[in-house]
Amino acid sequence: MSIIDLRSDTVTKPTAAMRQAMAEAEVGDDVYGEDPTVNRLEKLAAEIVGKEAALFVPSGSMGNQLAIMTHCERGEKVVCDSLAHIYQDEMAAASVIAGVQIQPVANLHHCQGIADLMDNLRTDIPYSAPVKLICLENTLNRNGGTVMPPEQMAVVYRLAREGNIKVHLDGARIFNAAVALQREVTEFTCFTDTVMFCLSKGLGAPIGSLLAGPRSFIDKARYYRKLLGGGMRQVGVIAAAGIIALQNYKHLAEDHEKAQYLAKELSSVDGLVIDLAKVQTNMVLVKPEKISLQEFLHRLKAAGVLAGALDQETVRFVTHKDVSMAEIKKAVHIIKEILRK
Repeated sequence: MSIIDLRSDTVTKPTAAMRQAMAEAEVGDDVYGEDPTVNRLEKLAAEIVGKEAALFVPSGSMGNQLAIMTHCERGEKVVCDSLAHIYQDEMAAASVIAGVQIQPVANLHHCQGIADLMDNLRTDIPYSAPVKLICLENTLNRNGGTVMPPEQMAVVYRLAREGNIKVHLDGARIFNAAVALQREVTEFTCFTDTVMFCLSKGLGAPIGSLLAGPRSFIDKARYYRKLLGGGMRQVGVIAAAGIIALQNYKHLAEDHEKAQYLAKELSSVDGLVIDLAKVQTNMVLVKPEKISLQEFLHRLKAAGVLAGALDQETVRFVTHKDVSMAEIKKAVHIIKEILRK
């Protein structure tokens, strides 16, 4: 039985072009800064997001934590959306490693949350830790891959500037955001001091993320990368795949089309609840009402469809380059049959 894997876009496999580039990659010791392929990737990444320099790291979580460590001192505060990956899905690393306090703000990516942000940036409270950093996430994973438009990012950036606070973007899927709004990536990243983005999700590379920002910031982050054990050696063999990924990302629009089709088809199924307004990129959040979440996932798997639980009541489907529209249509048929029975 063939498997339709919709758990995440992290399951994507490198393309033939990526594998060829990996096999032919010129390499050196990256800890010494001597891997030419890594150096090329970092230069390309910095140019694409409009920053001075970039650093290749093993994962997006490490990239985010390096940003927090580099921006903040111990005992300071980081403000983010209450659904943010750094708050919900990074093992409390900001507290454990960087020694900072995370201050979640509900709906930070929307007008009401931005309005509430002012109360969280107050500096006249003597018993509160000072806010040093605001972390945005675009797209917002736990909200179904929704996009924060550059205009809203600009408002947050202005407020941060007024308070002498830095802004970091968890842009794990920033290319999805750019493609969805038909905007350039730099139209988002210009309203941030630093940005992290992943190569190993919808872009299809097997490993790695980039952290980008001012050169002095990246030099300091490079030190912390080594401290965390993230110094890699002849890593050009995987950086080569990242270069190919950054040169070919417009295919993400096809992933969004597949998600739109999936969402619209499932929205008419009795027993499933979907907020179509949140289907903006490559994710579809579904709440089954007439069957338990675990039973739903179990029956999907038995029929050859893999999905993931976002929380105790929500199933997440993620479209990507390795699932065709024909397979999406097959998955829709399987889901309808499960609910019919």
